[in-house]
This record gives sequence, structure tokens and C-alpha cells, in this order.
Amino acid sequence: MSKHPTALGRFNAALSRYALYACVAGLAAIVAVVAFQVFGRYVMNDSPTWTENLALVLILYVTLIGAAVGVRDAGHLGMDSLLVLASAEWQRRLGIAIHVCVGTFGALMAWNGAVLGESVMSYKLANIDLPESVRYVPLVISGLLIVLFSVEHAIALVRRASVERAWH
Repeated sequence: MSKHPTALGRFNAALSRYALYACVAGLAAIVAVVAFQVFGRYVMNDSPTWTENLALVLILYVTLIGAAVGVRDAGHLGMDSLLVLASAEWQRRLGIAIHVCVGTFGALMAWNGAVLGESVMSYKLANIDLPESVRYVPLVISGLLIVLFSVEHAIALVRRASVERAWH
């Protein structure tokens, strides 16, 4: 298998790496927000009202963007039990079909996330002055990343190449 990444592969590797950095920062922010909530509730006896909603929004960003990175680095669940019985050529063909399906799912996720986000843009989240649509932004980001990463995998299979993980 060829190890020469395409321009898309190099771009996606960098994008994946920065998405993971953002996820790590998001996890640190979740820990800080929840720690502040616990401190406020049990030490100050005055729990801040905004912390729960902010933590929930951060969890959406971390999990959805992290899931997209899992698609690129093949860290997601796979059902290979029957696929390993097929010939190498059929494994490649089915792999391409699978990545087309996953990419289609990502495109639909991005599209519908944008539609839903736009429909609730005028509403505000309770206790924090953010529009309700911030909950749908990670769906759009994750969906677009899934599309990019699936296209990269499909191209690599067509070229009989492999996708190098962002983390070596």
C-alpha cells in the first residue's frame, strides 16, 4: 500500500489533530465548570445557575467532534466479522461503499443540524445568554468533518493506499 498522503490527507491530518486539541481543551473546560459548580454548591452554599447548561453544551462539542476524529483515525466501532471472510478486492469495494454511506450520514447530519439550529436561533438557553442554536453547531461541524474524513478514506481505498493516523 502506498504511503504517500494526498493534499486532502495532509489537510485532514492537521484538521484532525487540531480538533483533538479542541476536544482536550473542552474536557478541561468541562472539569473547570463542574468543579466551580461543586465549589459553589457545597462551599459557598450558592450554586451558580449557568454551570449546568454550559457543561452540557461543552459535552456536545467534545463528543461530536471527537466522534468525527474517530472516523478519520478508524477508532470507531466496526463490524469486521463477515468482512474478513471476503477476498481483498471485495473488502476494498465494501470499504468504499461503507465510507460513502458514512460520508452521506455526515452530510445529512450537517444539513439537518444547520436546519434545526436555524429554527431555534431566536430562543435563548436558560441561565446563559447564548442562543439555543449553539447546541446544533457541533452537529454541523462534526458532520462536515465526517464527510471530509470519509472522502479521504474512500480515495485512499480507490488508490489502494492507507490513511495515516493523525497521532503516530
